[in-house]
Amino acid sequence: MKATLSAVLVLGLCGYAGAKDEKADPVGTWKCEYDIGGQKRESTLVIKKDGDKLAGTMTYADKQEAKLKDVAVKGGDLTFSAERELKEMKLTIHYKFKVEGDKLEGKGEVNVGGEKREFDITGKREK
Repeated sequence: MKATLSAVLVLGLCGYAGAKDEKADPVGTWKCEYDIGGQKRESTLVIKKDGDKLAGTMTYADKQEAKLKDVAVKGGDLTFSAERELKEMKLTIHYKFKVEGDKLEGKGEVNVGGEKREFDITGKREK
């Protein structure tokens, strides 16, 4: 009886974990907002399925588009990086989000002149 109960609990919890991962599907177009230096900014994140991998782009307010690198989803976390060119600087921004349904929340991290800077970023999936 105990073995049967344990098996049911394990299978039930595994089913719950699987359902949570489905809920964390990042594919779609996301309108993102963040604040840098007291200025509100917006960007558009597009995630697509490319075979069995994820790919996409981030388009910033200045219409500059960056191809996403190393896009991955694990346990509800979406991670990737993007290169951004500003004036005479090339910056690599690392992103980490928690995806929950049609919302995402996370951080961007960039190294500017040897100084690590982080910013909060939120997004909503477009319908």
